[in-house]
Amino acid sequence: MYISIQHFLEKGIERLKKVEKAFLTNPTDMASFVLGITEEVHKLGLEMIKETLEFMDEEIRKDSKRKESWYVERSDNKCLTTSLGDVRFRKTYYQNKTTGEYEYLLDRLLEIDSHERLTEDAEAKMLQEVVEAPYRKAGEETSLQSSVSKQTVKNKIHKLEFPKYNVERDKKVVDYLYIDADEDHVHLQFNETKGDLEKDENNRKNNCVLSKIVYVYEGIEQETPKSKRHRLIEPHYFCGVYDGAENQKLWDEVYEYLETTYDLDKVKKIYLNADGGAWIKSGKNRIAGITYVLDEFHLNKYILRATSHMLDSQGDAAKAVRDTIKDGTKADFEVLMDEVAEYAETVSCANRVMETKNYILSNWTAAKIRLRDRETVIGSSTECHVSHILSSRMSSRPMGWSRLGCDKMSHLRAYHLNKGDMLQLVRSQPKKLAKAAGAENDYEVLSMAKIQASEKNGNYDIGKYYEAVQASVTDNISKQFWLRKKIRGIY
Repeated sequence: MYISIQHFLEKGIERLKKVEKAFLTNPTDMASFVLGITEEVHKLGLEMIKETLEFMDEEIRKDSKRKESWYVERSDNKCLTTSLGDVRFRKTYYQNKTTGEYEYLLDRLLEIDSHERLTEDAEAKMLQEVVEAPYRKAGEETSLQSSVSKQTVKNKIHKLEFPKYNVERDKKVVDYLYIDADEDHVHLQFNETKGDLEKDENNRKNNCVLSKIVYVYEGIEQETPKSKRHRLIEPHYFCGVYDGAENQKLWDEVYEYLETTYDLDKVKKIYLNADGGAWIKSGKNRIAGITYVLDEFHLNKYILRATSHMLDSQGDAAKAVRDTIKDGTKADFEVLMDEVAEYAETVSCANRVMETKNYILSNWTAAKIRLRDRETVIGSSTECHVSHILSSRMSSRPMGWSRLGCDKMSHLRAYHLNKGDMLQLVRSQPKKLAKAAGAENDYEVLSMAKIQASEKNGNYDIGKYYEAVQASVTDNISKQFWLRKKIRGIY
């Protein structure tokens, strides 16, 4: 690193002076001034990274323990893409004396796969971009001075594994909790491989998959004291493709979050706002104590569909429907809907009334709770959440996904909304690094502090180092001491 800094002092400073002089000559060209400085800083940063990696590789090459079990095969030119740009450096390829396996031991020290070309910071930047932008755009923004292909971005997304929610704090005490649930219909290009979509009797492809969203929150509040807009209090999101039996897995994840975060014994009631979908109702069976409530959007939509043909009397008819749901019986409601249907002038209009009648009857208790418990039941926001969280990235524009890609992107969107750290997500991914032969041998690493302490205790086996460590050491020697323990751990 010091060589690159020295080179910068000799050459880079002069270039910066020229950039400054050009700006002083033409103060209106601020952009060229900033870009000129940025370019020099980028060059310095990349050179520092290159020099440090080659220093680490050289320390492995010189290490005596390495020489006992690994031959030097050759030295290769390699490239790593960082968030700063491409770093081109040399690293040594080795062959194990016992097993004959080949390995870049520097990769073991860095804990990266030998075929990996992206550093963790670059991958985190890529994930931060792909949450909002297409694969191609995310690849272009991964690094300041280079890019990766959209295929690389796709491969990274498909391999993501998301950690379980874990909180290290006392459980919160609240009176009420709310769960909203809905889904987005996402178009598929294929399920597993291209051309595997099935067709119905009309030769139409079955190219739709449900990306489900569930979110838990403590209530709503005004964005500002005088604002008419509201926001959720402490929302936490769950998104993904959960088909069939996997639907139980989704609700188990929701319950695990509730149980981990809140003291459920002190919660008076948990409301589940939804449109009556079967997969959503099943959550009531997976989580004890939930009160299912028909969400306001769908209730109003169906009432409007049933009464829109009443023209000037539409408002009165809608009010009568709501009052009957709130205070009447199922029999009262059926009589009222039959009367509304009599005013229908077309078959399609009458069918809409019957659809509303059947829908509300199948969700009768949930609709009644919606209209009765006004003090504690709050309006559902599922439609706008589906739009902003799922549709805006996956279905509002012409896009085609694989089932796996849709699932991973849905999870990533939820992780992002839950304020997850992308770098931590990258670091949490399982690393499948084979252990080098000889790793079972435990080598004692002699740190500077241990050498001194051992000498003072009369351990003369390492006394030959004592005089050396009493003197001040150069920064380069200090780095070697810091690095030695790590190097010995890779064999």
